[in-house]
Amino acid sequence: MKSLIVLIVCCTLLWCPLGALAQDGAYVQHVIDGDTVVLRTGRHLRYIGIDAPEIFHKENTAQPFGYAARDYNRQLVENGKVFLVFDREHKDGYQRLLAYVYDKDQRFINRLMLLHGYAYYLYVSPNTRYHDLLLQAQRTAMKEGRGIWEQGTAQKNIFIGNTKSKRFHLPACPFGKRLKYRNRIEFHSKREAFWKGYAPCKRCLPVGPLRPSDRGAGG
Repeated sequence: MKSLIVLIVCCTLLWCPLGALAQDGAYVQHVIDGDTVVLRTGRHLRYIGIDAPEIFHKENTAQPFGYAARDYNRQLVENGKVFLVFDREHKDGYQRLLAYVYDKDQRFINRLMLLHGYAYYLYVSPNTRYHDLLLQAQRTAMKEGRGIWEQGTAQKNIFIGNTKSKRFHLPACPFGKRLKYRNRIEFHSKREAFWKGYAPCKRCLPVGPLRPSDRGAGG
């Protein structure tokens, strides 16, 4: 009986971390992309712990799976009620709300975006409450080749990781070069870096060009 109770608790944590339904609800008016939505109140909400590929707008070029990620996010939350769970920091530098998001069926939306390969894990301290849970979702998507992982990430090269920020760089990147030795770690492929929970430096490791199959109606 004791082992059964432990199993039930573990499954609950994988599906919906404890305390999720204790929060007030909000309504999603519009989905911007795979990791950002606009609430009915007009506030922008950024999902904690994930980074989805960009869609085209005046500041960014569309990235592979950007529109697919947006469309999947729309299926999950657009025009629906969600429940927000906050971590230590409630806003980012753009004054967007930062939250873990759950739908009316208690599904953990941040985790689902990772699990189906529509985003990669983004470690941002101090909002790391569900680090292990989110990273495990990404690893599952990587193992099964879902979404952004369907082409693999086995590019062989030396990549320099920052153990504090959990970002990785090309060796020639100025940010990588400035790393102190005690905060430095080397990876021998992109896959190894992603597997360990590191995210790419957007300045030295931009995502490749848009493929024709990734063009969406908004592109």
